[in-house]
Amino acid sequence: MFDGLLLDPRRGFFGVCACLLLVVVLASCSQPHSAGRQQDPAGLGAYPTAKRVDAAETLHGVTVADPYRWLEDEQSDETQAWVEQQNRLTRQSLARFDGAREEIAGELEAVYGVDSVSNLYPHRNRYFLMKRTGLENHARLFWCEGDYQAQPRVAIDPNTFSKDGIVAMDWWFPSPDGLLVAYGKSSGGSEKSTLYIRDVTTGKDLTDVIPFTQYCSVAWDGAGTGFYYNRCPDPATVPAGEENFHMRVYYHQLGTDYSQDRYVWGKGRPIDEEPRPYSSSDHKYVLLNFYRDPAKNDLHFGKLDSTAPLQPVADGLDAITRGDVVDGRLFLLTNYQAPRYRICDTTVAHPGPDHWRDLVPQQKGVIEDFAVVDRKLVVHLIEDVHSRLLVYDLDGSFREEISLPGIGTVSSFSGELDDPGLFFTFSSWVVPTTTYRYDLGARRLEKLHQRACPVDLSRYETKQIWCRSKDGANVPMFVVANKNVKLDGNNPTLLYGYGGFNVGLYPRYRPRILPFLKRGGVWVLANIRGGGELGRQWHDGGRRESKQNSFNDFYAAAEKLIELGYTSPQKLACKGGSNGGLLVGAAVIQRPDLFQAALAQVPLMDMLRFHKFGMGAQWVHEYGDPQDPEEFKWLRAYSPYHNVKNGVDYPATLIVTAEADNRVATCHAYKMTARMQEATAGSRPILIRVERKAGHGAGKPLTMRIQNQSEDWVFLMWQLGML
Repeated sequence: MFDGLLLDPRRGFFGVCACLLLVVVLASCSQPHSAGRQQDPAGLGAYPTAKRVDAAETLHGVTVADPYRWLEDEQSDETQAWVEQQNRLTRQSLARFDGAREEIAGELEAVYGVDSVSNLYPHRNRYFLMKRTGLENHARLFWCEGDYQAQPRVAIDPNTFSKDGIVAMDWWFPSPDGLLVAYGKSSGGSEKSTLYIRDVTTGKDLTDVIPFTQYCSVAWDGAGTGFYYNRCPDPATVPAGEENFHMRVYYHQLGTDYSQDRYVWGKGRPIDEEPRPYSSSDHKYVLLNFYRDPAKNDLHFGKLDSTAPLQPVADGLDAITRGDVVDGRLFLLTNYQAPRYRICDTTVAHPGPDHWRDLVPQQKGVIEDFAVVDRKLVVHLIEDVHSRLLVYDLDGSFREEISLPGIGTVSSFSGELDDPGLFFTFSSWVVPTTTYRYDLGARRLEKLHQRACPVDLSRYETKQIWCRSKDGANVPMFVVANKNVKLDGNNPTLLYGYGGFNVGLYPRYRPRILPFLKRGGVWVLANIRGGGELGRQWHDGGRRESKQNSFNDFYAAAEKLIELGYTSPQKLACKGGSNGGLLVGAAVIQRPDLFQAALAQVPLMDMLRFHKFGMGAQWVHEYGDPQDPEEFKWLRAYSPYHNVKNGVDYPATLIVTAEADNRVATCHAYKMTARMQEATAGSRPILIRVERKAGHGAGKPLTMRIQNQSEDWVFLMWQLGML
């Protein structure tokens, strides 16, 4: 449920997987007939015919109609014909703005077509970074040796994987000495990776190839001769629909066939559990996080060179815990008995929570992460939804705060156990991404690279304001606009949100919003509940039985913008993707009076069957389980697809999905589009774009991103009166 990311090689990634649970009873289908209301969107003729069927099921005594159940057969000829007709309608609807789309695409090419450089990741005497030059579809992995300022050389170039850019590098993990890199490749946005090993010096791959490694984490041993990793089973060996589950951890010895890999973890565990191995800073231990619920995980560890069973550190706690090991000491970041997290330590001989000792206690803000660099604790603190970097000695004594260039976000940071160099990236809405090196010994900050921007960003400013939600909660939001914006209620405004899975959204440079700002738009991020911006309570306040709070927070943000004079309902649009797409779906159904337009990307829309598709079954821990009578009530109350009402003038809506999405099934978007097209009483268009050779977002080539973003902007600007 996360936006596509190239994975930070220092950290595991909490992906998502699913299992099939709900048993349904279908009523017999009647003869199909056309949708009840055929609108004339933008004067282009009726919506494509979508037959209705008398599909229904009884859940906990409630009969639930599902007239577009047939669209769940995503690959059927009938569904694909409907998809092609819908794509054609969307293209025709936007074709009149081709000139504007090309202009916006040119502006996006200008802001994206500059050198983009990631943080540096040291591995002994070698340094790794990602860099995209100009309009390359994918960033390349570079390395340099001896000096972090030495001329970098290409290690892996994903642009050579395919001519059209649809084959991507999903993740990469260097060996401790930097001689080798384990990396994953997948095609068409599927994220179904295959693991390869690149010899950095020669630029050639070893013979080792491991399939079924989607969402993989790699923990190299100290000698760089093998590694722990997680993989899914061969799809042919598990029941249909469980291909993304049954994840196991293995140890692979270089030069051997993966079928001989030593099993480490996973048999007999819940099939939707996700184990993530990673190595300690001293390269002597493997740590294993395993997740089912985004609010908690278990942590085990063991010697890298041992075949003994892993020992529990945090087992069965209602908390999130991750750790590191240095010189026989376990350092732990946990929200156990500390909802905004604390950093503890203990010995490897006594790893359990009864022996944990506070080093950095819970703060006013949320402790987001930590690293042991130069044998010091570097702590990333999120306070009032922006970053601070603090440094402590390993005994917990405070040393200093690293002065950041302003209010913004540290996206990543890294360093070595015995080197004073701390590398990190910083950006904000109107501050392009910049990489730094801070010398922890000399206490000196050095700027390494700042992303160029052809737009004069000094004309824009960011304000953080707060609004009061329905239940009285104070909700933060960031407003980005021209410094001379007039608060006359007439500014086109886009409200963005996510609010789920403990994911925090922070002030970061987003080149894609610049064409909107240029044309007088106001861009707003609401940090609604369900996210992790303010700690465990903020997450819990917007999940499961409290999910409606996320939506109410979003509406409160919209109403605050109207109250302050930034905009009006006729000039306000909303946007979100994945879990944020669910947010947008709920918003247009619950508060159609509040928004002129909406953009829902790769969304969940059917919350009574979400667990049956893609990776949805794992999300019952976040949303609730439709099989449970009480939890069914929560879900039925807000499920967008099931709450569409006939005869409502719904906001103009563009729903975007992608045929290779391995996380959120396309049928969510299909069914919601058909139902809204049938039900709306207004003339504002309800459109869908189904992207080919694309998935949930990861691995999408830059050319496709620019094309999609320019089309999204044209739709929103059309509806907000900007074209």
